[in-house]
Amino acid sequence: MARQLNSALFIRVLSVLSPVTLLLLWEILARIHFIDVRLLSSPSLILQSFIPLLLSGELLFNTSVSVQRVLWGFLGGSIPGILLGISMGLSPVVRSAIEPMIAATYPIPKLALMPLILLIFGLGETSKIFTIAIGVFYLVVINTMAGVLNIDKIYLDVAKNFGADRKNFYLTVAFPGALPMIFAGLKLGMGMALILIVAAELSAAKAGIGWMIWRAYDMFDIEQMFVALITLSFLGYIFSLFLDRIEGWVLPWKQQV
Repeated sequence: MARQLNSALFIRVLSVLSPVTLLLLWEILARIHFIDVRLLSSPSLILQSFIPLLLSGELLFNTSVSVQRVLWGFLGGSIPGILLGISMGLSPVVRSAIEPMIAATYPIPKLALMPLILLIFGLGETSKIFTIAIGVFYLVVINTMAGVLNIDKIYLDVAKNFGADRKNFYLTVAFPGALPMIFAGLKLGMGMALILIVAAELSAAKAGIGWMIWRAYDMFDIEQMFVALITLSFLGYIFSLFLDRIEGWVLPWKQQV
């Protein structure tokens, strides 16, 4: 028991020390002029830019705008992805009809679709949310289908022998059996959502973390650009923790390595 506690404490301390060590190394290299602070800045200069942005409310406002877009896009892509992925995993007919289209369109860069999305949905919120949703959808549907296909056939046979209808197959066999892979797809999808929000906010956006990054780039405000990038990475960490917590609650038997 004591060994397990010490191991858990060591892992937590290491998870804190590793980024702190990286920041210290970055600051030292900047102070000895090993790196060009005009291009890569330094943690101290970034902190000086971070505090006014935080106190003025500008950072919090732009973060809240991006979070809303990410959440709506994530839900808009993950829910259809789960439903379609389960259907494809259970039905060879559905899988044969849809899988070739997914295989053909998945490699297309989602950013390459931005002009078409803007033509269809305009410059408002819908285009930004749809850009995120379409990126999330592919990752979730592929992982969900794989999760259903990897369910042991004996469980499907037992459900069939007990006369389970389509609804029971979905709710009591396919969905629970595919949950580990579904969560893997959701985590990948959330990462994709945060990547796409930067590109989505490039087009006619007036607020958001991505907008802050592009504005700082235009103004050559390196410190503000790093503030936005660090905020984006922090959001990724928070969303990852949130999904891990939900996964631990839904799948308590899954051992976290």
